[in-house]
Amino acid sequence: MLTDAPWLKYYEKEVPAVIDIPDIPLYQILVDAAARLPNRPAVRMIVKYLPLGIKIQSRLTYRQLDKASSRFAAALHGLGIRKGDRVAIMLPNILQQVIAFYGILKAGAVLVNTNPTYTARELQHQLGDSGARAIVMLSGLYSRLAEIREQIAIEHVIIADLHETLAWPFSGLVARQLRAKGLVADLPDAPDIHHFGKLLKQHPPRPPKIDYSPENVALLQYTGGTTGSPRGAMLTQHNLVANTYQCKAWVPQMVYGQERLLAALPAFHVYGMTTGTLFTHVNGAEQVLVPDPRDVDHILKVIHNEKISVYPAVPAMYAAINNHPHVDEYDLHSIKICLSGGSALPVEVSNQFEKLTGGRLVEGYGLTESSPLACGNPILGERRVGSIGLPFPSTHVAVVSLEPDDNGDYTELPLNTEGELVVYGPQVMAGYWNATEDAEPAIDKTGGLHTGDIARMDEDGFIYIVDRKKDLIVASGFNIVPREVEEVLFMYDKVMEAAVAGVAHPKRGETVKAFVVLKPGQTATEEEIRNFCKLNLAPYKVPTAVEFRTELPKTQVGKVLRRLLAAEEALAAEEAMAA
Repeated sequence: MLTDAPWLKYYEKEVPAVIDIPDIPLYQILVDAAARLPNRPAVRMIVKYLPLGIKIQSRLTYRQLDKASSRFAAALHGLGIRKGDRVAIMLPNILQQVIAFYGILKAGAVLVNTNPTYTARELQHQLGDSGARAIVMLSGLYSRLAEIREQIAIEHVIIADLHETLAWPFSGLVARQLRAKGLVADLPDAPDIHHFGKLLKQHPPRPPKIDYSPENVALLQYTGGTTGSPRGAMLTQHNLVANTYQCKAWVPQMVYGQERLLAALPAFHVYGMTTGTLFTHVNGAEQVLVPDPRDVDHILKVIHNEKISVYPAVPAMYAAINNHPHVDEYDLHSIKICLSGGSALPVEVSNQFEKLTGGRLVEGYGLTESSPLACGNPILGERRVGSIGLPFPSTHVAVVSLEPDDNGDYTELPLNTEGELVVYGPQVMAGYWNATEDAEPAIDKTGGLHTGDIARMDEDGFIYIVDRKKDLIVASGFNIVPREVEEVLFMYDKVMEAAVAGVAHPKRGETVKAFVVLKPGQTATEEEIRNFCKLNLAPYKVPTAVEFRTELPKTQVGKVLRRLLAAEEALAAEEAMAA
């Protein structure tokens, strides 16, 4: 399948069509780096910069991280956690998150990434569905867990707070600040509540001996739930090792042991976990943690002061830097490589960011079920406007019919024809956890992962996402692609963020509504926005309504929730009719 694929001629010279995937447990990535670079910084958390060049930070070398994670693995074993048991991490990007990540893997347990902003109801679904026996979390979040303890299987709660890895006197100062925000709480001693630091001190760096198999599930990563109840994608040891080495092969510009990667993407998201942790350590790089990805001031200071060379993020994060009022005060030219994912990267955002930094910002593509990366634009090679790029090494993609035939088979479509994007490769998940027989399968009988994205492939193998199947707007029989309208909105120099959704219309069935966030200090009218769209879109694609907002609803990794906007409009229409 891959030997004569059209996209191979556009690979960079150093990038192979097929990679050798080592048959190793996922945690071996850290063990190998610790053996090669024991004294190099592996992970560093920067909380704040103070005058006179003082940093509030904590860090670990590769040797220290390897030993700390082995201690945590031993601690989990001492609590009765065994191979295959599920252990949740509900933490921001702090030092203990990285230790716990590798420690859970070394214990043979299955990691359950959990969003720290989840409500008690959302926690109950995820922890109940996964059957997690233990959870690592901030003390300030425990009250949410306490509401549902009787309905879930959690036996052990391990408390890990940000300030506990900081030196005196900063630990006390930061603890007071976090307590004021409700992120630190005093918990009474109990047999089922443990403190992270004490567990590490009580156990030697000797993890239990676990029988390894590449088919063992390493991670339950729950989908965002934007199209229904969140489901746990079962990502195996082989899936995640494969995707890590695919990423490594795709970015040959990484110099082993010399890069600094900014890990601002939340690690509880698979994109943040793979690019922020695994991709960093497979390259022997230094992982620079930022606990709050929304603090753009701090991110700019980190890039400037730490000479960050690699910065994976989502478009909203790059746009925030572009539009920061004091961005010119920072030197961002240390940045060499940025891979954008999570949502479509507007061309204007990419161009402006590259002008600011001198680095290369390219769009990639993936989804939870593919560990997550499947495609990307070449880092230094040819890229095409609006394209998600080419399939990664050892990955095959096809564009197929939206519906199967009577035999349940999908027809592969000709080039430049729109259809559903299907991904084949070693990074494709094993399936969904607790999947019911009547659930719509994501993997067909050929092993292809149906992404739910409408795409087309050009004659050179570059792929263009048209949109989600369920996000199409159908107005008077015409199919309207939200992304196309959004790209036009981003072209207008007053627009900082934009999203488009279909709303009910008495004559057209659906019509286009735009939700716009203007750049600071800018003003605009609905008519002004619509007139600009008329210059760049066919009449049936022009928004019939424009709503100005101060922000757009997003997931934790910055992906705009179009369907939530559409749902808000539907509810408002129902209330208007009822009145």
